[in-house]
Amino acid sequence: MSAAIRHLISLDDLTDQDLRAIVGRAGHLAAQPRSAATSLRGDVVGIYFRRTSTRTRTAFSSGALRLGAQIVAYGPGDLQTNTGESIEDTGRVLATMLDVLVARTADDPAHLRAMAAQQRMAVINAMSEDEHPTQALADLTTVVQRFGRVDGLRMLYVGEGNNSAAALALALSRFPGAELHLRTPPGYGLTADVLARAEAHAERCGALVVESHDPDDVPPSIDVVYTTRWQTTGTTKPDPDWRTIFAPFQVTEKLWESSPEAVFMHDLPAHRGEEVTAEVLDGPHSIAFIQAENKLYSAMAALEWCRGRELL
Repeated sequence: MSAAIRHLISLDDLTDQDLRAIVGRAGHLAAQPRSAATSLRGDVVGIYFRRTSTRTRTAFSSGALRLGAQIVAYGPGDLQTNTGESIEDTGRVLATMLDVLVARTADDPAHLRAMAAQQRMAVINAMSEDEHPTQALADLTTVVQRFGRVDGLRMLYVGEGNNSAAALALALSRFPGAELHLRTPPGYGLTADVLARAEAHAERCGALVVESHDPDDVPPSIDVVYTTRWQTTGTTKPDPDWRTIFAPFQVTEKLWESSPEAVFMHDLPAHRGEEVTAEVLDGPHSIAFIQAENKLYSAMAALEWCRGRELL
């Protein structure tokens, strides 16, 4: 058991240096996949997913195995929290048997904080209702891989201000000169809390986070156009006519008229013909599937960081 156990429940759990170190390590692993060795040999990693997942669950499972750890997988009905055991008690017990717990609850992140109320087991948020921090780590890894930097990057995010958008805002705002222009449907933007935290990071670091609800207000010379699925895993929309509200925010080739060299990113899964056209997702600007692969390397880097390993 490492004395340097660290939790990753929000990107705000990371210092600026930590964030850069994890992204740098993930990039190194992406460039040299066989260089991971067995830095987690002897560790046991719990994989607890109460919601569906293809990329994140596979990335952490495969990543833990590649790092030399063993895994224990739990489904949504496997833990005694379903019969009334408290989250705190569950965390205390799991901490005596696991070194890391990777959890997707899609619930209030306070549940993950309760799991983390011990000092023996690291807890990683694999997506909660308000933030998807490990997605942002994969996104930054992909950006560095493509552009060689995050500083000064100009990104246009189009779509709902969901947990992936929140993570992007909390991540990009910590890189000098970076700009995140969010275009979100009215009533479906970032929460006031997330926007305030991102703006505070941006002011401190010399970045920019700005949100508008006008889909036609598109800034020029964008480096990255990013969108996510309109129907986020585990959520519903209060407005039965939400698709009409969202329709003007579909990503089409028109967005490339003012930024012909921009790349396209998507956290996947994608619904062609809804949030993005097939021409964009499957076209020459898309790096969405490279982005998906980088979830593996960012997951490995996050596991190493949470276990207090030195990130090279």
